[in-house]
Amino acid sequence: GDPNASIPTVQPLIARPMFAAHIPSLSVAFVSQSSIDNGAVASYGLGKRIVPVKNCRTIGKKDLKFNGVMPRMRVDPESYVVEADGEVCGGEPIGELPLTQAYFVY
Repeated sequence: GDPNASIPTVQPLIARPMFAAHIPSLSVAFVSQSSIDNGAVASYGLGKRIVPVKNCRTIGKKDLKFNGVMPRMRVDPESYVVEADGEVCGGEPIGELPLTQAYFVY
């Protein structure tokens, strides 16, 4: 194979069923109610449980548990100072980034 490993064909690949394929009853497929009603999902031959999606039309940013904040952002075009709700955002440059080379985190 390619020692660079930057393309998907670097090593031979044999696809095998993963964990969920062995016990399909443990997984769920969320589909539209209309696909259940018209029988489209039944024609797929899925072994997993089929559940219709409900009440998703009105979900927005405010409904997210840890990501509901939407500050008013401003960037000064001259100084490039960034503000969120009038508070200056910034930080000191990082001198050391642990795990970045050994584990390719970044």
